[in-house]
Amino acid sequence: MTPSHDTTAYDALVEDALGKLDLDAKTRLLAGRNMWALPALPEIGLRSLVMSDGPIGVRGVRWTADDPSVALPSPTALAATWDPELARRAGHLLAQEARRKGVHVLLAPTVNLHRSPLGGRHFECCSEDPYLTGEIGTGYVTGVQEGGVGTTVKHFVANDAETERFTVNNTVAPRPLRELYLAPFETIVKNAHPWGIMAAYNSVNGPTMTEHHHLQNEVLRGEWGFDGFLVSDWMAARSTKGAIEGGLDVAMPGPRTVYGPALAAAVRAGEVDEALVDDAVRRVLRLAARVGVLDGAPPAVAPAALPAPVDGAALAREIARRAFVLVRNAHHTLPLGHARPGTVALIGAAARDARVLGGGSAQVFPDHIVSPLDGLRAALPEGDLTYSVGAHPSDELAAAGQGFTLRAVCRDRSGQVLGETTLPNGAVQWHGDDLPAGVTHEALHTVEITGTFTPRESGTHLFGTKGLGGFRLTVGDRVLHDGTEAPDHADPFEAFFGAPVVRGQVELTAGEQVEVALLHTVPDLPDAPIQAVGFALAHREPRRAAEELIEEAVAAARAADTAVVVVATTERVESEGFDRTDLRLPGRQDELVERVAAANPRTVVVVNSGSPVELPWRNDVAAVLLSWFPGQEAGAALADVLLGAAEPGGRLPTTWPARLADAPVTRVTPVNGELPYEEGVFIGYRAWQQVGAEPAYCFGHGLGYTDWGYETATYTPADGGDALGTVTVRVRNTGDRAGREVVQVYLAVPDGDAVERPVRRLAGFATVSAAPGETAEAVVALPRRAAEIWDEQAAGWRLVPGTYTAESGRSLADIRLRSRVPAES
Repeated sequence: MTPSHDTTAYDALVEDALGKLDLDAKTRLLAGRNMWALPALPEIGLRSLVMSDGPIGVRGVRWTADDPSVALPSPTALAATWDPELARRAGHLLAQEARRKGVHVLLAPTVNLHRSPLGGRHFECCSEDPYLTGEIGTGYVTGVQEGGVGTTVKHFVANDAETERFTVNNTVAPRPLRELYLAPFETIVKNAHPWGIMAAYNSVNGPTMTEHHHLQNEVLRGEWGFDGFLVSDWMAARSTKGAIEGGLDVAMPGPRTVYGPALAAAVRAGEVDEALVDDAVRRVLRLAARVGVLDGAPPAVAPAALPAPVDGAALAREIARRAFVLVRNAHHTLPLGHARPGTVALIGAAARDARVLGGGSAQVFPDHIVSPLDGLRAALPEGDLTYSVGAHPSDELAAAGQGFTLRAVCRDRSGQVLGETTLPNGAVQWHGDDLPAGVTHEALHTVEITGTFTPRESGTHLFGTKGLGGFRLTVGDRVLHDGTEAPDHADPFEAFFGAPVVRGQVELTAGEQVEVALLHTVPDLPDAPIQAVGFALAHREPRRAAEELIEEAVAAARAADTAVVVVATTERVESEGFDRTDLRLPGRQDELVERVAAANPRTVVVVNSGSPVELPWRNDVAAVLLSWFPGQEAGAALADVLLGAAEPGGRLPTTWPARLADAPVTRVTPVNGELPYEEGVFIGYRAWQQVGAEPAYCFGHGLGYTDWGYETATYTPADGGDALGTVTVRVRNTGDRAGREVVQVYLAVPDGDAVERPVRRLAGFATVSAAPGETAEAVVALPRRAAEIWDEQAAGWRLVPGTYTAESGRSLADIRLRSRVPAES
C-alpha cells in the first residue's frame, strides 16, 4: 500500500508536542545524540529515531560483520535493469531489513549523476541520465516507504565526485543544474514524496549545500513542495546560523554538532529566529509520526498494510541476473547450455573471492557470499569445472578472515579489562554508543585483537594494520611491528577506508595453528567530529609468481571447452573518499585475458566492476558480460546466466568508453577549490553525441538470449498536462526462447534546431516479455519536459516548439522505428 502523503492528520498532534518543548529540548532534537540516532523526548512521547546506511542493504547501528545484512547488487546494477518496479520490490526488502534492525530512516538512495567515469562513488549512483535515475529512484523510494521506513534521497546536489568533497565549490550554470543535476531529485519529490533528503558536503555556486537557502528553501520546499526533513551528510554542517537559515533540519552525527546547545545559544543571543527552530522541529516530528515513533500518531503505513515478506537471497539473485549486461556475444557463445555446457575453466582471483559491493559507507556485511566459483561448482557436473587464480587484481592486504578465530578485549589505562566481544573478522568498527558492554569512549585506552590463525596454504603470509593510533602486532612469538600511525589525509574517512599497511611476514604451514595478537592504543583526537574506534588486523595469503599463475590459467583454458575469466576492480579503485585516476583494470588482468583468449577462442569475460573500465581485448574474446557489483548471490546469478537458466536482462545505464582519453567529460579535480561544470548540459551520451566520438558500448546497449523485431510505433498526442503524448511500440520475439526486452524511446530535436541542446535524449522506456513468436506492446509516455529547456532569463521551463522525432529502439545506437511528435507551446 502506498502511504498517504497528506500530513494534516498529524498537524494538531505535532503542534501540541511542539508546544510542550522548551528551547533546549527543541534544539537537542535537531542534533544527533550519537552516530545514527536522534534523542528520545519522553515528555512528548517521542522515541529515539534511528537512521542507517544503505543503499544496497541496511547496516543498522553496528558497522560489523557479526550483525549481518542482506546485500543487494550495486545501484549501477539496479539501474541496469531499467525496471522501476524491480527497484520498488528492492525497496520492500530494504524496509523489511530496516524494521528487523530497528531502523526508521534509510540513508538512501544516491541519485547523483555519472558526470565523469572517474567518479570514485560512481557505483553508488544509478546512471548518467537524469530521467533513468529519477525513474529508478522513484521506484526505490516508493518501495521503502511502502514498508513504513523513511528515505533520505542524496546527496543534494551536484555531489558527483570525491576529490576535495568537503570543500569543493562546484560552479554549475542554471540550465545544467536544472536539466541534469536537480532533475532526479525533482522527479522523486514529485512522484514518490520522500520523507527526507540529505544535504551534500560540497558547495554549489558559492554556498555550501547545508546552508543553501535558494536550493533548499526556495527550490526544494518552495517550488517543489517538499514536506520532509533535511539532514546533513555526516559532518557536513559547519555553521549554526548558516545551516538553520539555509533550511537544514538535522545536523548529524552527534553529540558534537552545530545544533543542540550551540543552536540554543544562538537563539538566546538573538542571532537566530526561534521560529526557524520551530519549523525544523515540526518537520522532524512529522517524520517521527510517519515512521511510528511519536505516541498518538498512527504510522503512515499500518502494520497490517506492510508488503508481504520478501526472500532476501532470492531477490538479490533475481536483481543480479536481471542487471547483468551482455555487451558482446560472438557466434552465440552464451548461453553455454544448461544440459550439456561442456568443460569450463574458471579463471580469476575474483572468481573465488568475489567483489560484491563497493567501498565506503555503502558497505554491509552479508551472512554469506556466493562466489562465481561456488555458483558454478553447484551448477556444473562434478569434473566439468577447473579453477585457476590467473592474476591477482591487488597486492593489498585485507581484514583477517578465513582461518582466523578472534575476539577484542578492551582495557583502560591501568590495564583493567572493561569488556570484550567476539569478532567475525579482523576489523573493529565501533561508532558512538556501539561499544562492547561495559566499555565507554572516556575509559577506553586499548583494544587488543587476539586469537588464532589456521592457514589453508603453506608459505609466506603477510600481516599488517589499518587505521590510526598505536599498534603492536605479534604472530606466534614474533613482534612484527610496534609503533604509531598518524593521520596524513584531509578526508577524515580516508584513514578508515584507506589501504592497510604491511608490517611483516611469517612463514606458516597449512593446518598448523598460530597465535596472533594486535594491541591497538586508541588515538587521542580531541577535535574529532565523531566518537569512533576503527582499525583492523590485516592479512594476505602466500602468492605464487605472477607469470606462473598466468601460465597455469592459459593451460587450463586450452584444455577446456570454454574459458570464463572474471576480472575485477578493488576497494582502492572504486570507493568513497577518492576519485579514480584511470579506467584500467588493476594488476596483470588485461594480460591474463589476452593470453587466455589466444589459447581458447571460446573465452567469456565477466567484468566485476561497479563502473566503466577499459577493455582493450573486448573484440578478441567471444563474450563480455558486465556483472557490476552483483551482491551476495553473485555466483548463483552468474551460473543462471552463463548456463542459460536465465537471460542477462541488463542494459547499460551509462556509456562505456573504449579509452579514458575518448571520454568527453573527465575532470573531477578542483583548482583553487573550484570545479567548473564547463561542459554545461552535455554529459554522458549527450556529450558523446556532441563530439561525435564512438564509445566501446553505448548508452542503453545490452544483448539477451533471443532476438526482437520492432514492427510498429504509433504516436498519440496528449490532451495537455505534463505529457506530450504516448508512443505505443509493438515488438515481436523472433528468437527461439522466451525473453525480456527494454523498449527505449529517445526524443530527437527538430531539423535545424537553433537551441544549444543534446540532439536526442531518453524520453521514456518500458520493459516487456514475450514467448517465441509472440508480440508485446510497450506503451511509453513522453513527458513534456523532454521538449523543454530551462530558460535562464525567465528563470523557468520553456517548451521549444517544433516537430520532434520519437526514436524507438534497443539502444541509443540501435534505433528501429521513428514517429513524428509535434510540440507547440
